[in-house]
Amino acid sequence: MRKTEFFEIAGHIIKITSESFFDNYQPFWVKRTPKEEILLSMDVNFAPYKEKFSVEMLQNEEGQKIVCGHTLDGKHVFEFWLSGTKTGVLICENKYTVGKLYIERAEFAKFSFDNAAMIMFALASADKSTLLFHSSTVVFAGLGYMFLGRSGTGKSTHSRLWLENIKGTTLLNDDNPVVRIFPNGVKVFGSPWSGKTECYKNEVVPLGGIVLLSQAKQNRISKLNGIIAYASLIPSISGKRWDKKIADSLHISENSIVEKIKMWHLECLPDSEAAFLCNKTITC
Repeated sequence: MRKTEFFEIAGHIIKITSESFFDNYQPFWVKRTPKEEILLSMDVNFAPYKEKFSVEMLQNEEGQKIVCGHTLDGKHVFEFWLSGTKTGVLICENKYTVGKLYIERAEFAKFSFDNAAMIMFALASADKSTLLFHSSTVVFAGLGYMFLGRSGTGKSTHSRLWLENIKGTTLLNDDNPVVRIFPNGVKVFGSPWSGKTECYKNEVVPLGGIVLLSQAKQNRISKLNGIIAYASLIPSISGKRWDKKIADSLHISENSIVEKIKMWHLECLPDSEAAFLCNKTITC
């Protein structure tokens, strides 16, 4: 039986109509009131998408592929693949605020559902000082600390080292936290999307710092500033950068983060000393 539910993610309300939902969204469920503005609406259908579309971009990482394009009448298309299998197709209106998801493989329904919701959220909120990051994020002494880096760099491992060795550390999100820039500061939020780690916390803390990780034969940390800091952010932020309006909005938010938030580069081993060094440096 199809039903409509509302969820609040980083202060934004999203509306989803579907015959089934997933547990990772439950902490974000809200009862909508007429005063609340809806960021996006997604209609989920368990059926194949049969229309043709033109391809403009292909994103491929760790067995997951997203084909981006346009329908003949100009709507945005995102086709989701996992391990060589097409799992679903998302069709969006121009502003990414209204979308229809076609789930073609029921066994991969959550994969398509999450990817579609993340894409719509990231693009619909880009002009609202909101950024969806690819990051592992911990909370220490009431502040959030985000660890960035390429896939396989050791973001989750570094978070685990903090959890195991730095007393009072908790995990906020292990893959896709949301950052919002407010007039009085920058905050980081948990989200329903946390990669392979089941950490779906509807929580928010001030953002205390950002650390770019890279594997090395020694532990060494240095401050990042200016254009280097800016360039370090870009690969970790979700967005359709070939869309000028999206790219311009992301640029404004990225500049603001560089101005407001301290950033470091940690060259590290996967050991406790890396966690101690990082914690001592960035929390002082």
